[in-house]
Amino acid sequence: MLMSQKRLEKRFGQSPIFTASTFMTQGGIPPSTNPASLLKEAIHVISCGYEDKTEWGKEIGWIYGSVTEDILTGFKMHARGWISIYCMPPRPCFKGSAPINLSDRLNQVLRWALGSVEILFSRHCPIWYNYGGRLKLLERVAYINTIVYPLTSLPLIAYCVLPAICLLTNKFIIPEISNYAGMFFILMFASIFATGILELRWSGVGIEDWWRNEQFWVIGGTSAHLFAVFQGLLKVLAGIDTNFTVTSKANDEDGDFAELYVFKWTSLLIPPTTVLVINLVGMVAGISYAINSGYQSWGPLFGKLFFSIWVILHLYPFLKGLMGKQNRTPTIVIVWSILLASIFSLLWVKIDPFISDTQKAVAMGQCGVNC
Repeated sequence: MLMSQKRLEKRFGQSPIFTASTFMTQGGIPPSTNPASLLKEAIHVISCGYEDKTEWGKEIGWIYGSVTEDILTGFKMHARGWISIYCMPPRPCFKGSAPINLSDRLNQVLRWALGSVEILFSRHCPIWYNYGGRLKLLERVAYINTIVYPLTSLPLIAYCVLPAICLLTNKFIIPEISNYAGMFFILMFASIFATGILELRWSGVGIEDWWRNEQFWVIGGTSAHLFAVFQGLLKVLAGIDTNFTVTSKANDEDGDFAELYVFKWTSLLIPPTTVLVINLVGMVAGISYAINSGYQSWGPLFGKLFFSIWVILHLYPFLKGLMGKQNRTPTIVIVWSILLASIFSLLWVKIDPFISDTQKAVAMGQCGVNC
C-alpha cells in the first residue's frame, strides 16, 4: 500500500477496483463494490487498450513477445516464487484440436522449437536469469532442458548420417577402445535405458506409444528443430525475423482423419528425406562391396548395417508417408534430397577423412599423379 498511485497505474492499469483487489490476501473484490460499478470496471479492464503503457505482457500477467509465451509466463511465475501443481484429473477438462498431417505438425514443432531458441538467446534465459531469486534448482534445470532441446538436432544429424558414411567409405563407426572405456559406455547406455523405463512407468505410456514418440523425435529433430536453430540464430545475430504461420487444426467434426494423408510442400521435408536417401544408398553400396569382396567382409558389414537400419526404422513413418498412395510426394523434395545426398556422399568419399595425410602421401607415391 506504500506504492504511489502513479506506480500502481503503471503496473496494473487505471482501474481502482482491480488495483484494490490485487492487495487482498484471499483474492476477490472490495466489499463496498456494487454490481453496476463492477460490471463497468470489468468491461474497462478487458478492453484492448487497457494494458497500454502498463507492465501487462512484460512483467505482469501473460507474458507477450515470444512464440512460446506459455513457457516464458510459467518461468517468470516460478522465478517470483509462485508454486504450481500438475493437475491431471481422470476426466479430461478440455477438448482441443491439433494438426493431423505431417506437414502441419512439423510447422507446429518448428514454432515451438523456435520459441525455445529465442528464449535461450534472450535475457530471460534460465541459465543466467534470476540468480538469487526464488527459482529452485530443479525448476531451473527443467526450464533449461525445455529451451536447449533444439540444439540436439546438430549431433542427431551427425549420428543419423555417420552409419551411411561408414558404409560408403568401408570404415566402421566405432573405433577400438579399451576395456575400461567399453565398461563406461555400457554403464552409460544402461543408465539411459533405465531412465527410459522409469519414464514409461511414471507416465503410464505403453511401449508402442513410446516407440512412436521416439520415431517422431528423430523426424522432428532432423527437420523442425534443425531449422529452428538456424532461424533463431538469424533472428538474434542478423535481426532477420521469420514469418509466423498458424498451423491448420483438425477436430472430430472434420471427419475421421480427413487430412491424415495430405502431404503439403514444405522445406522441412528436405533434411529427413536426405538422411533417408543417404542411408539407403549407403546400404546398397555396403552390400555391393561385400558381394565383391567375399564372405570375410560380411561380418563387419552386419555391424555397419545395424546402425543404418536403426536410423531407417526411426524414420520409417516418414518413409511410409513419402511412399504412400494417398498423395504424391512433392517432386522438389525428392530432387533436392537426392541432390544434397549425392553431393555430400561424393565430397565425403573424395575427402575420406578416415585416411591420414601420411597414408595419402604414400598412396600418391605408389600410384603416381597420372594413374
